[in-house]
Amino acid sequence: GQGVDEPLSATGFRQADAAGLFLNNVKFTHVFSSDLLRAKQTAAAILGKNRFCKDLEIKYDARLRERKYGIAEGRPLADLKAMAKDAGEQCPSFTPSGGETLDEVRERARDFFEFLCQLAVELEQKEHGKPGAPGRSSGTSGEQFVFPWTNHCSEAEPSSEGGRSSIVLDANILVVSHGAYMRNWIGYFVSDLNCTLPPNLTKSQLSSVSPNTGVSHFIIKLGNGNLLKPEITCVCLNQDSHL
Repeated sequence: GQGVDEPLSATGFRQADAAGLFLNNVKFTHVFSSDLLRAKQTAAAILGKNRFCKDLEIKYDARLRERKYGIAEGRPLADLKAMAKDAGEQCPSFTPSGGETLDEVRERARDFFEFLCQLAVELEQKEHGKPGAPGRSSGTSGEQFVFPWTNHCSEAEPSSEGGRSSIVLDANILVVSHGAYMRNWIGYFVSDLNCTLPPNLTKSQLSSVSPNTGVSHFIIKLGNGNLLKPEITCVCLNQDSHL
């Protein structure tokens, strides 16, 4: 939850370092993190291993916090399940007293995603507004967007050809958040925005919580700056080959 703001454990730091090594050739343009300490430390560890953007500013956003669990905060998962059972409900749809409903978490995710889309559109408009500025694709080297996926990839995976990137990216954004929150965000992508999923993804994988430092990768296309109908492709979900 968000009420107990504990730091990463020794295992957590090792996992964050492993994620950083896994992503060290990816040139991010922006980094956003939950403002909870464990997410801040994870984001810092990932950037600390990066070849291109060690000094990139991490922007902290409360909209990326884990789901609020009310009276269940700081207690074992078994207690939450027992509360749900007593209420005649099941996790994760059960909301403890003082906690957030799934709809409230999804609303936070929707609000933050629309903010990211607006950011990308403004970047594109700013780039095209420069007199004599080359197109985004003409000056982008392949090494800037090297994605290290090895498993669970869709055919939409970006690749490099002849030293140049085969995909034009106006923004390449790293978002560091939390398991239950990200599951709700992905649910929003799938149910509300018709996200295209990898063909080999199972329903259980789609509904499961990501392992610590699991990586999910989405390509977002905003045709003509249309914020209302983003085209979303999931390249990989909860990738954990670095662990």
